[in-house]
Amino acid sequence: MILRVDVRHLAVMALAVLLVTSVLLTARARGADAALCERHATDAAARAQLLTGSGTPVAVIGDSWTVGLGLGDLGGSWPSELAARVTVAGFSGSGFSRRASHCGNRAFVTRVAATRGADLVVVAGGLNDVDQPTADIRAGFRSLMDSLEGRRVAVVGPASAPSRAAGVARVDATLAALCEEYGVAYLDTSAWELSYLSDRLHLTRAGHAAYGKRVASELVARGLLG
Repeated sequence: MILRVDVRHLAVMALAVLLVTSVLLTARARGADAALCERHATDAAARAQLLTGSGTPVAVIGDSWTVGLGLGDLGGSWPSELAARVTVAGFSGSGFSRRASHCGNRAFVTRVAATRGADLVVVAGGLNDVDQPTADIRAGFRSLMDSLEGRRVAVVGPASAPSRAAGVARVDATLAALCEEYGVAYLDTSAWELSYLSDRLHLTRAGHAAYGKRVASELVARGLLG
């Protein structure tokens, strides 16, 4: 008995298998992304409810470093080191550019409303912008500054986290130039020695403390904090 194999039929079947596999993998990825985004939103809301310090009201807009991702206690993230009454408007994975986050548009400008009443707005980030076009970073920065017009603002640039260090120089230079253009204080953190978790991206508790103290010292030196 001779079996005749229809090559075209086999090709169609193979393509169908590939399509089904692709759909399943995409659905799984989307499910994982959705779960991660939900976790980020939960952490962001929890950190926003934590008011630390006393005195001058300061609002910090930032990413996972600001939220405290990786810490057992989100209240231990670096903004708690500022000698002020600090509120946090952070979201893990976000940045200056609109597409920095995988959770939709979570650009820093979307959180400006949360800074109402603050005497100083500190914007800290840039590590999530390392894979974004320079034009998008500039556009996000300009939108943010326009929304904060008339406010006292300081921008804290990206530190050289080992896993993303290769892209830091471009983002740092872009932000420094924009801050000079807008007359905004810029803290270059790219050379700061910090301790990182095993992911080589997020700070340890000691890293947060060191980073926060350094930022606080810089803000005091520039007359932005008492």
